[in-house]
Amino acid sequence: MAKRLVDNLTTNYLEAAQRLNSKQARRKIVAYVEGYDDILFWRTLLSNLATDRYYFEVMLPSRTSLQKGKKSALMNTLGQGLGQYMIACVDADYDYLMQGATDISNMVCNNPYVFHTYAYAIENFQCYAPALHNVCVMSTLNDRELFDFESFMIAYSKLVFPLLVWSVWCYRHGHHSQFSMADLCMTVGVTDFNLQNPEKTLERLARKVNVKVGWLQQHFPQAKGTYQKLRDELQDIGVTPETTYLYMRGHDVFEKVVTPILIEVCKVLRREREREIRRLANHSTAKRAGRLPTCIGRAGRDAAQAHGILQRPTLPTHSAGRASLSGTHERQPSQRARAEGGEVLQEAQTGVLSPQNILRKIPQAISCLRDFS
Repeated sequence: MAKRLVDNLTTNYLEAAQRLNSKQARRKIVAYVEGYDDILFWRTLLSNLATDRYYFEVMLPSRTSLQKGKKSALMNTLGQGLGQYMIACVDADYDYLMQGATDISNMVCNNPYVFHTYAYAIENFQCYAPALHNVCVMSTLNDRELFDFESFMIAYSKLVFPLLVWSVWCYRHGHHSQFSMADLCMTVGVTDFNLQNPEKTLERLARKVNVKVGWLQQHFPQAKGTYQKLRDELQDIGVTPETTYLYMRGHDVFEKVVTPILIEVCKVLRREREREIRRLANHSTAKRAGRLPTCIGRAGRDAAQAHGILQRPTLPTHSAGRASLSGTHERQPSQRARAEGGEVLQEAQTGVLSPQNILRKIPQAISCLRDFS
């Protein structure tokens, strides 16, 4: 008999609670996930399955604790209460590849109310090769396909597939301390990626994989009769040499393989976009400057200067009219000249300088210049 109230939180309890609603009300199915980062992912998937009869609510196993992870979601009291109205959504990790070798793996693979990613984790979907070009476009606003992500990730997966099989073999037979996921990551990480010659990166990786495979064969000779059988078993459940990167530890693939490549590709695409923007900006500036004819004459040039289209040149000054070191002060224009010059400037600022007004004001402008000189 349950000793705590939370022990009674089962699919039967949720079903009974919803019987208090009307018969036409939509039924709620609670989906428990491992952590906060998983809520949006599973919400996006499950929302497509909602109908007018039922809907999904995604939440953590505990609202009062920050404890998270598959063990919290499945192996505690929650695991025994799953059913039609309460499901669990988790990362597959290696449990899918273990195929029931452990208790958690058995529940992940065989419980119909446990949904898993098949890939190692959500991060592996972020590394999905056909979507990486879209990531570059969103980052750089440049849609040129500079790098073939799909071909590279297929070639990469084929090279590291033997090590993935060895990693699963070590975990199944209790030798994971000698070849852990961290060791796998250190071996298959992409270093010194060259965008112009990615084949060199793959060649270095192939040499590292061959060295590690030789070391494993030497230290685990008992795997000779079971390695090929495990390899065939993994291929039967969908783990192919072309998709190896989807079944490795997700954040390792994201940080050590995909991110270095994305950084180099985005650098080049961003520089291309910046050069294009700079070229278009210079072209636009030159085009605007070329709109003004060269034969507009003095009156049109004065009007353009008044409206700010052309820069007003600095008036030449005489040495006698400027303040000198000896204390001679600049001559001031007369009151009439200031008034007439201000009238011309006011009309220019208000935009009423027509060609006729310009011709009419030329004598006044000449008079102002004479007063200044």
